[in-house]
Amino acid sequence: MNLSTLLDRFLGAESADRPPQMRERTVQCIGAHGLHRMAYREWGDPLNPRVLICAHGLTRNGRDFDSLAAVMSRDYRVVCPDVVGRGRSEWLRVKDGYALPQYVADMITLIARLDVDTVQWVGTSMGGLIGMLIASQPGNPIHRLVLNDVGPVVTVASIERIGQYVGSAPRFDDIEQAEAYLRVVCAPFGALSDEQWRHLTENAVIEVEGGLAMAYDPGIGEPFRKNPLVEDVDLWPVYDAIRCPTMVMRGAESDLLERETAEEMSRRGPCARVVEVADVGHAPMLLDEVQIGEVRDFLLAQ
Repeated sequence: MNLSTLLDRFLGAESADRPPQMRERTVQCIGAHGLHRMAYREWGDPLNPRVLICAHGLTRNGRDFDSLAAVMSRDYRVVCPDVVGRGRSEWLRVKDGYALPQYVADMITLIARLDVDTVQWVGTSMGGLIGMLIASQPGNPIHRLVLNDVGPVVTVASIERIGQYVGSAPRFDDIEQAEAYLRVVCAPFGALSDEQWRHLTENAVIEVEGGLAMAYDPGIGEPFRKNPLVEDVDLWPVYDAIRCPTMVMRGAESDLLERETAEEMSRRGPCARVVEVADVGHAPMLLDEVQIGEVRDFLLAQ
């Protein structure tokens, strides 16, 4: 289903004829080794005090949320950052900086730039981990939290699979070659349409000398190779500290968020509402009407 059809379904034909405008901005952040700029995109009324932040997965960028943002921008000022080292954001000089503490600090800087006291958060995979870490802090700004195929247990098997391709993608001669590659490494996304695959591909590559490359710093893979996991990551104390209403969306075939973990998330901590998406692994891409509708209904619930 294309973006125009989604808008027509959710907003009505009149709104679909005037699709929301996307604004591109950057914010300056600081880390242990100096300054860097993080790019982000805004949708909707820039004066709307209701803000939704959408944070992407490890090798992706904020353009993954175009369909969700277009729909949600009727009710929110939607902000979709490119985590440092991805998309249009700058790359870190010291690659050890590619870690959750830096990403959390950058998002707090972004929220300060937005000049709001509270936000709602949708996070896919790594973006969900960032949201969990923020939401677990006393006095944090997250009012409602959506964790898209991620939870307090990150399996060794999933990290090993991701580590096989992160930072080692080839160069591509053209967009067709890049799309063919993504259809293989991102097969767990499920049965996407040709239009959806092309959209994801066009926004996941950049022009380089002689062709195209993935739109992220290959150095984001260095921390994986320097400190390989030997056991599952246990973040239950972080999850148990979350107090805001929480929803978990899980791909039914996910190797990162196991069903047992998702079920346990419904019973402890914020007692999340769990939604499972059939025939999808890691992770649901929030591109179709059903997935977007689940997120929208949860975020707008009183």
